[in-house]
Formats: sequence, structure tokens, C-alpha cells
Amino acid sequence: MMMVTEATVGLMHPGSMGAAFAAQLRSQGTTVLWCPTGRSESSRQRAEQARMEPVTSLTDLLERVDVLLSLCPPAAAEDVAAQVAAHSFRGTYVEANAITPRRVRNIAECLPYAAVVDGAVVGSPPVGGKSPTLYLAGPREQIVRLEGLFAGTNVQTHQLGDDIGQASALKLAYSSYQKASRVLAAVAYGLADANGVSDELLHIASKRTGSYLTETAYIPKTASRAWRWAPELQDAADLLIETGLPGHLMHAVAEVLHSWDEARDTSLTISEALALLHDDRDAAGTTTGQEPSP
Repeated sequence: MMMVTEATVGLMHPGSMGAAFAAQLRSQGTTVLWCPTGRSESSRQRAEQARMEPVTSLTDLLERVDVLLSLCPPAAAEDVAAQVAAHSFRGTYVEANAITPRRVRNIAECLPYAAVVDGAVVGSPPVGGKSPTLYLAGPREQIVRLEGLFAGTNVQTHQLGDDIGQASALKLAYSSYQKASRVLAAVAYGLADANGVSDELLHIASKRTGSYLTETAYIPKTASRAWRWAPELQDAADLLIETGLPGHLMHAVAEVLHSWDEARDTSLTISEALALLHDDRDAAGTTTGQEPSP
């Protein structure tokens, strides 16, 4: 069984997720510091409830902590890192915001004295029995240290590998489906409700279990049927607009379906279907040629 690691942790932005993480660390006896300067009353209340220890300045915070956890609005991730870099921070910096791998690598470059770990939280804040997973990529020694810190808490940790950017890529890949599907569900329900068939839509949906995201074997079928689906969704977009609802989501999906125009009624592998989604601007070579597990 992994021993609990002794370390002092710093948290600059005790939002709902950050404060909940701090509370979990405090439950294991870990000291968690924060700096109240310039923060809102709501932040102060969350920090107090999580039993975080206030310090007088950012300088004081960075001098005392071994690990700094960055959980802030994604747009502010670079600004937070720049503030830390200005103090030549030499501890472990966990960049746990939902940002692109490129942004994480840029942050790592601006913190030359720190050991930067790429992190991604999947799940709700760890309150009320909820247990999110903190995915980690980067220096192995630092990841093991973080695993020790969260051992025994409701925050699960999962090690991805050594490459900075892997955790962030996983987070955005999941978010692109999970969050977009929530929006699509709201739009679909709005359309059904406006036309008096919402109960019937819910009845249809209740017949399905699980998630489309697990049905990778259906990707080639989607590609081969795209030539029929695209016009259907164009009509759906027109009806949404006619109803007074946003239609650009369906237009965008139809545009993606046109990427598979040449796959009409063909039998493709998963990799072949995915390759058609990549345009000429993709110079990163992210397609591996491996078949996802169905």
C-alpha cells in the first residue's frame, strides 16, 4: 500500500474544484496554503471551509510550498504560470486546467526551474462522495509523489506517461464529446418541445443505454452513411432556425459529415474512416493507424 507523501501544497485559486481538492488533501493531514490578496469573498469562504491556511503574499506562498496546483479558469492558465515563473519557483507545478497540449508545453517552458506535471481532472468536484480522476503525465518521480498525496482521498489518480500534453489531450478529447453532446441534447429537446413531441423523444432515448462514445465500431458505418445523413441534418438545421433555435450546430455537424463524401456506401476500417477527417493542415501526424477497441 502506498504511503502518504508529506508535502506542503499551494493553491492559488480556490474555486469549487480547487477548494474541493484542497479539502481532500486536508483530510489526509496535508497542509494547503493560499493567498487571499485580490481574491473574492466567495473564494475566502471556500478556502475557510476547506481548512486552507492563508499566507500574506504570493512570495510567501511560493517559498513555502513543495507542490503548486493550478486549477483556475482555462483562459488564465498562462497568466498564473507567468506569476509563478517571476518568482523562479523550483517545486512541482501541476498544470491541471483544461487547455491544449501546446499551451501546457509553453507553460512548462516558462517554468525552467520547476518540475511541471501535465494534469487533467475528469469528473465532478470530490464532494458528497463523488470521486473524480486526476490524469497525470510528466516526470515519473513527481507523479508518484502526487499519487502519494492523494492516496486515501476521493481523488483517484491515473498515470498516463512521461510526455507533457497527454493528460490535456485526453481531457479535451473527452470534453469535445461530453460537453458538445450536452449542448446537442438541449437543442434536440428544444426542437421536440417546440413541436409538442418532447415526451416521445424522451421515450425513444430511454430505449438506449450506454454512450455513443464507446461504440467505436460504428464510426465506419457513420462514414459510409454520411452522404445521406448530411442532407438530413441540413434540414434539421433549417427547422431549428425556423423554430427560433440555433441551427449552426447542425450545420457544423453536416459540414463534418461531408468530410466522408468519398466513403459513400463503402466498407472502411476505423483508422481509414478517421483518416478522412484529417485535412491537409494536419501536420502533427496524430493518426496512429491503430484500431480503437470497440
